[in-house]
Parts: sequence; C-alpha cells; structure tokens
Amino acid sequence: MGSLNKVMLIGNLGKDPEIRHMDNGAVKASFPLATTEVYKSADGARQERTEWHNIVMWRGLANLAEKYLRKGKQVFIEGKLTSRSFEDQNGIKKYIHEVVAEHIVLMSTERREENREPNSGSGGGNLNEGGMGWSSGDDSGFDELT
Repeated sequence: MGSLNKVMLIGNLGKDPEIRHMDNGAVKASFPLATTEVYKSADGARQERTEWHNIVMWRGLANLAEKYLRKGKQVFIEGKLTSRSFEDQNGIKKYIHEVVAEHIVLMSTERREENREPNSGSGGGNLNEGGMGWSSGDDSGFDELT
C-alpha cells in the first residue's frame, strides 16, 4: 500500500515572502503562514490558538509569490510536509519542518495590479484569465475566489 503526504492550509502570511535566487537559476520563496483555531474552553470562554507554518515555494510559484503575496494576505496552500536538519552557528543540530507548496489560491479579492496581462512577467508560472491561483506541477494558473 502506498502513502500520502498532503497538507492543506488556509491562513494569513506573517510577513512578505523572502526571495532567494540560487546560483543554478532556481528561485525560492519562503514565509510564515498563520492558521488560527477558535474554540470554547471548558468554562465556555472563546479561545484562539494560532499555529505558525513555514511555507516554501520554488521556481514559477516563487516568482509569482514575489509579485502578488504580501504580509496579511489570506491564502489557501496545498503541498507536502518536508523536514530537514542543519547545524547552527554553535554546532547544534536543529530540525525544521516546512510545507512545500504545490498549489496556492489567493483568497482575498483585492488585486495589486488591475491591468496585468496573463503570462506577463518572468518565470515559469502563468496567470489564468480567471484570476489568482497557481500550481507548480503544470503552471496552469491561478484561481481567485470571489
């Protein structure tokens, strides 16, 4: 039997995407995404708990994220969970978990650039006539929820 590694999140960007251009030409975007759970405590008081998720986008998705994603924007992200380790400056091994985005939908209807043409800009992602959603696998486009 196979396995499944799929993550789906709806949340708000904690900061503008950090963009890195690699020596091999690849582009990486990363940013924190906040998801908030609202529930009632045992005494009936409304409670909120916010979880922070590390999001990573590559290539065409990263190029489009650089153009359209900003702190506070609400997005739907679908991707896979990855883990990696590194040594900090003191030689201590650290572990980090990241969601590598494969599909993203901009949930808010506000547009930054009203007159942007489909397929304009650089990099391997395309904008649909319909709006603001991206996929990494087929670069088919970007759907905006209205």
